[in-house]
Amino acid sequence: MSEKIKNKRTFRGEVISCKMNQTAVAKVDRVKKHPKYGKRYRVSRKYKVHDERNECRVGQTILFEECRPLSKEKRWRLVQIVG
Repeated sequence: MSEKIKNKRTFRGEVISCKMNQTAVAKVDRVKKHPKYGKRYRVSRKYKVHDERNECRVGQTILFEECRPLSKEKRWRLVQIVG
């Protein structure tokens, strides 16, 4: 039987808060282009990431991926700390 392999979404973001236990808040910036005028502008979004060992610090860049829901708003798991 063949298993279906799911590609998990991964993001790279900057930690902006680590005050919660086993949770870090990461901000992901992306660049969008206005449909009519063509100007590029920055849009950011915050994600709550599960940090099992509380090793994230504010200002670090992290890589995280989607997972099953861990709480009301937490659906992301820390993969590695990049810098």
